[in-house]
Amino acid sequence: MGGSVSTSHDMGLHEEQLRGRTQQVFFSAAEDENFVYPWSYEVDYDKAADFDAADLSIEQINVKIRELMQSGHGSITVKNPRAKHSLGVGILNRLNLTFEGSLGYFGCGLIDGPNVRITGRVGWSCAENMMAGTVVIEKNAGSLFGAAIRGGDLVCKGQAGARVGIDQKGGTIIVGESVGAFTGFMMQRGRMIILGDAGDNLGDSMYDGTIYVAGKISSLGVDCVETELTDLDQRYLKAKLDQYGMEAPNGIDKIVKLTSGKQLWNYDNLEPTEKKLVL
Repeated sequence: MGGSVSTSHDMGLHEEQLRGRTQQVFFSAAEDENFVYPWSYEVDYDKAADFDAADLSIEQINVKIRELMQSGHGSITVKNPRAKHSLGVGILNRLNLTFEGSLGYFGCGLIDGPNVRITGRVGWSCAENMMAGTVVIEKNAGSLFGAAIRGGDLVCKGQAGARVGIDQKGGTIIVGESVGAFTGFMMQRGRMIILGDAGDNLGDSMYDGTIYVAGKISSLGVDCVETELTDLDQRYLKAKLDQYGMEAPNGIDKIVKLTSGKQLWNYDNLEPTEKKLVL
């Protein structure tokens, strides 16, 4: 236990215990249905199905996905989603889900468990409040990508807009190209890997967590500081990027590591003149 705590501290993670109400415990390791919701469906990944969503409404598409899960299909392909909004949301089930095309706003939000692949682009707030699983986008993503994500891996192989990972509370966000302004704004936990350039105010008001950037940084936000890239960081980055067939353009050793400067941790206790210095 002590070794794992030390390792997380070495990577700039979990420096302070967050206070407040603890999360409700839903699962017991002693139960046979460990790590699944009691209402989740039993699915077989080898049982595959696909359907054309071109002429279906948003509600019809989401209901169709659930009906296929209920009938035991563990691999589902949705063809021609046509950038409709709020598709694939609220899936609390193990599932291989593929969208052949692009999604609109709020795609794959509030999910816990599925592995999702999107062959096109996604609009604003993709995978908002994601809890677990993976979401891989082959092209570009809009603003607020991974807002308030809590767990899992969220991957965009192209560019992403502004405020990527705003209020991130855990998990990993990977962007293959550039990101917009205020990426990592109010980040609280987790890790973010940016293989391209980062816009203005990167990591502004971040509380904890780690941001890795391979490209140029326009400017750092309040309380975001550069720290040493350790061997541990490099091993983690190589393993994580290899997992998704991605690589740093100039080598992993050239990546810049950013963490919180911790000046905002006790902001309410600072004198007015000290607050001006921090901001």
